[in-house]
Amino acid sequence: MGLLGISATLLVAFYYQLMIKDLSCPMCLLQRVGLMLIGFGFLFNVRFGIKDIHYGFALIGCVLTCSIAARQMFLHILPGDPGYGSIFMGLHFYTWALITSLFAVFAIAILLMLSKDDINVGKPLGIPLWGKFSILLFTVMIVANLISTVLECGSGQCAENPTYYQLIGK
Repeated sequence: MGLLGISATLLVAFYYQLMIKDLSCPMCLLQRVGLMLIGFGFLFNVRFGIKDIHYGFALIGCVLTCSIAARQMFLHILPGDPGYGSIFMGLHFYTWALITSLFAVFAIAILLMLSKDDINVGKPLGIPLWGKFSILLFTVMIVANLISTVLECGSGQCAENPTYYQLIGK
């Protein structure tokens, strides 16, 4: 479920980037990297069985995402500052990134508190169909984000306020 949630978050952000033409700023791209790290922790659990080290990997992604999202929120906290980018359900995407990563921290904490007898720890039992689907969706989102980032930033530094894909042109 965690991997599907992270994939859905990346999918919504990617939808806004492609369909609404809301290109990601450099901090937004870093937040996506943090979300992908969270996703990798969940992916490892689906693929290799549930292990504490996988949750630790996801928590590192949570800390990274929280830090970058909070920094971007503080950049736009002044009165009259409209913020950066589109708004989804009343909040900017960097605010949603912070909320998503904090939710992941709490979810992971609850999963770590479960009795080891309640779950199949470290024993991959074969990947169910939903697990294969979530792995495929997550992989597609990573590849799509990588391609769009290269198109957006080219071979140099990404623009602070991107308005077009550098490799495609205006």
